[in-house]
Amino acid sequence: MAAMKPRTGDGPLEVTKEGRGYVMRVPLEGGGRLVVELNAVEAKDLGDKLLEVLPKA
Repeated sequence: MAAMKPRTGDGPLEVTKEGRGYVMRVPLEGGGRLVVELNAVEAKDLGDKLLEVLPKA
C-alpha cells in the first residue's frame, strides 16, 4: 500500500498550460486545493478583474 501524504494548502498558487486551456490550482485553508480549468478568454477576463480590484503598488 502506498504511503498517504497529508493534504495541506501550504503550497503556492500554480497555473499551468495544459492542452488548449490553463489549469489553476489554488491552495485552500484547511487543506486541499481548488482546481479550475480556464480557456484563454476566461483567463484574460480573470486577470482583468483582478487588476481592477487590486490596490495599485
